[in-house]
Amino acid sequence: MPLLIGNRQARRLLLHLQGLSGAPHRRLTKDGLRDLIAAMGYVQVDSINTVERAHHQILFARNQTYRKKHLTALLERDRALFENWTHDAAIIPSQFFPFWKQRFAREEKRLRARWREWRRDGFEDALESVLDRIAHNGPTLSRELTEGKGTGSTGWWDWHPAKTALEYHWRTGRLAVSRREGFQKVYDLTERVIPEAHRNGEIPDGDCIDWACRAASQRLGIATSGEMADFWGSVTPAETKAWCQKAVKKGAAIEVEVEGANGGKPRAAYARPDIEDLLRDLPEPPGRLRVLSPFDPLLRNRNRTERLFDFHYRIEVFVPEAKRRYGYYVFPLLEGDRLIGRIDMKCERDSGNLAVKGLWLEPRIKFTKGRRAALEAELDRQRRFAGAERVSYAKGFEKDVG
Repeated sequence: MPLLIGNRQARRLLLHLQGLSGAPHRRLTKDGLRDLIAAMGYVQVDSINTVERAHHQILFARNQTYRKKHLTALLERDRALFENWTHDAAIIPSQFFPFWKQRFAREEKRLRARWREWRRDGFEDALESVLDRIAHNGPTLSRELTEGKGTGSTGWWDWHPAKTALEYHWRTGRLAVSRREGFQKVYDLTERVIPEAHRNGEIPDGDCIDWACRAASQRLGIATSGEMADFWGSVTPAETKAWCQKAVKKGAAIEVEVEGANGGKPRAAYARPDIEDLLRDLPEPPGRLRVLSPFDPLLRNRNRTERLFDFHYRIEVFVPEAKRRYGYYVFPLLEGDRLIGRIDMKCERDSGNLAVKGLWLEPRIKFTKGRRAALEAELDRQRRFAGAERVSYAKGFEKDVG
């Protein structure tokens, strides 16, 4: 009979494995940051800068002593990390680069077919010339290839051919991100960015699939085969399902059932073989209230978030303003091992304001004096991290909390 895992245990396990159960005030060194990202697997990158960029907020939520300069050094000087793709753009440990070669080969076929259909702009004609330009001229920004050539794009589907070629070579491994200027990628030949020890590793496809499934299982603890496939976005659901079935027979995974936050029939899943030892030694997550990025890995799989935390979350960036339930870019609030609400806030850099526009707590969560003090403490941490001078609240803020 499958091992039955309680809902609270499952929540705490995911928090622990995704770096949210450590002491958030303990000093985080540059090496510690490298190890944290490796333990998490990756950190998603996103361009929206409402308070801070997503990758910075994700790391700050885990440790308030996180320093952006350490991430820059690991990426641009030490080359211990690189940027590429998981389910989206992400910062990934360079030691994982050999496993991305299978992904690069798969992406070549998929992206050519997709971008031919959607763009029809002759980007393939620019592939060789773009590589030659970078080989001879060195690190290159997209704008250096497209300035004065009608680059007024309204989205990825109508990028300039040279921009499309850059992205294609990056997604298929011939180019790498050498650094960023502002938030713009500076591309260079992969052999000039990725350390040779990682770049030259060759791993058979079957071993890449095994690594992707095993590494996802290690970082999730408990997952369905679909959630494992979703973690890196590099193997198919069918490949992951087959791996899980074989792993159970070999003792590399066990079948479990997990209670949901709302009761009902437990959900079947797979767990690491050391799951019982992990569950016995789970640390208590910090009780403080923390703001999470909408792209935090805790929220990566929205269905899992709802099942484990009884928290329905959708980002409303692309929802017309009149149809938004909450706001443009609303941040979930984590308290201990529960997601208790969401907050709409923005760093107004011109005025030095961290402007709080709205707060919505989940049903049965009260805005007590203690919780208000915890929120104020977290907003002050967010203010300092974003470089704002003060926190301000919208008119009628307290009346609207609920």
